[in-house]
Amino acid sequence: MGLGLMAGNSENDSNELVGINSKFMKILLVLTTVFLIFAGPTYVSYLLSEVLNLNYLVSVTVGFSLFLLGLFLMYFLVKNKIIN
Repeated sequence: MGLGLMAGNSENDSNELVGINSKFMKILLVLTTVFLIFAGPTYVSYLLSEVLNLNYLVSVTVGFSLFLLGLFLMYFLVKNKIIN
């Protein structure tokens, strides 16, 4: 009985530490995740290479890094049951 209560409290505590209990923060995190996964490797790397005239390899590396960051954030959201 005590373990179940502690497990529930620790889940709520971890969500409160990040500040993701509000509906606004949940929506903001989901939209950020979607932006990082979809726009990171496409639009951001295009802007870096064509508009800012950066090296193609640098722009693709930055885009891939944003994609991985989006996947990590998606994993975090699913693990903490923010996305069901």
